[in-house]
Amino acid sequence: MALAGLALGAAAYFVKSRTNKNLAFEVVPDFDVEKYLGLWYEIARMDFYWEKDKTNTTARYLLNEDGTIQVINRGYDEKNKEWKKSKGVATQVKEGYGKFKISFFGPLNSPYNIIDLDEDYQYALVAGKNTDYLWILSREKQIPDNIKSRFLAKAEALGYETDQLVWPTHEKI
Repeated sequence: MALAGLALGAAAYFVKSRTNKNLAFEVVPDFDVEKYLGLWYEIARMDFYWEKDKTNTTARYLLNEDGTIQVINRGYDEKNKEWKKSKGVATQVKEGYGKFKISFFGPLNSPYNIIDLDEDYQYALVAGKNTDYLWILSREKQIPDNIKSRFLAKAEALGYETDQLVWPTHEKI
């Protein structure tokens, strides 16, 4: 019995370590913060605690006077039948590149890497620190098939298991 538990634990660790690998991302160069500001619809995500059971998920980015970016994430919690919102602050790591540190909890921050972006700033592929975090964002509630295919291919090449993506709906509530 103990051996079976050990084997099960080892298997779970192997699967988790395989899907939770830290990655070194090449972020978008020649990045224009001003063009990125505004409302984005979440088209797809790797699900995690805050977004679990959420639909109608959006992210709004606003420039603060000090040059940081206010982040307002919003989503409808289907389970509890209520809107949820979280606010954070993003700081660009290096001017001209789509690499940020974002914090929703004081001094604790996480990487926010824009790894693909169309030239008109209408569609973005955003990665976190590892393969547990990925978002496909759009200025519209839908995304063209060619952009979707491009983003999924890039994510798969980086080691993401894109069959694990959640595709939230964007309906009027």
